Amino acid sequence: MKASEIIAKIEQFAPTRLQESFDNTGLQVGSPEQEINSILLALDITEDVVDEAIEKGCNMIISHHPLLFVGLKKITGSNYIERVVLKAAKHDIVLYAAHTNLDKCVGGVNYKMAERLGLANVSVLKPEQTDEKVGLGCIGEMKEPMDEKDFLDKLKTIFDVKCVRHSALLGRKIRRVALCGGSGSDFIMNAIKAKADIYITADISYHKFFMAENEIVIADIGHFECENVTKRIFIEQLSKIFPKFAIRISERERNVVNYY
Repeated sequence: MKASEIIAKIEQFAPTRLQESFDNTGLQVGSPEQEINSILLALDITEDVVDEAIEKGCNMIISHHPLLFVGLKKITGSNYIERVVLKAAKHDIVLYAAHTNLDKCVGGVNYKMAERLGLANVSVLKPEQTDEKVGLGCIGEMKEPMDEKDFLDKLKTIFDVKCVRHSALLGRKIRRVALCGGSGSDFIMNAIKAKADIYITADISYHKFFMAENEIVIADIGHFECENVTKRIFIEQLSKIFPKFAIRISERERNVVNYY
């Protein structure tokens, strides 16, 4: 099966037209005509992940985060990005990323996060003007309201979070939940306007927590922890289309952020 055939099916589910203007979704390294024998899935493409692909005989790696965001003026192996490109090219490994298009599509990152939390009546937090079913973030409702601390414990369990950075707890029940996988601080006001009791995202800076204004709880669960669901999305979608094809989830990938 050619890489182009696999890519076409991914982009049917997560169209590249949905990606944000800053993004670099798509084929990163390799030929679309290359015959693929098996796929390795990861959130990020690191040297460890490429080594794992080589050892397992996978000649395509599909990731959520693009390895390449800006053009390379030289490839000498002076940093991990250049080393990954060199090693992937040397071993004929195709690198492909589906990033903000996977965040924004129906059934993508935010929908999967909402599904794992068991939310009902899920809709897009910041929908596209042309289609309200796609966009950034989601908002939904808990089937039963929860105490704030119990809900934070639920987050830690579901997303395998070591700790949750959060604004002041308000002594209210959590019923209406807004979320955005990855760096979602730009949508705090969207969550407040949608009357969410809590907003779950990652990469919240110190000053952004002031925006809670005793109206909402802001919870930062970590970037890796938010988006680790992407590998499950890829395997679910690709397994439906290519049920007998070898698709593996990386066992070596680790969160670059450590907790002590």
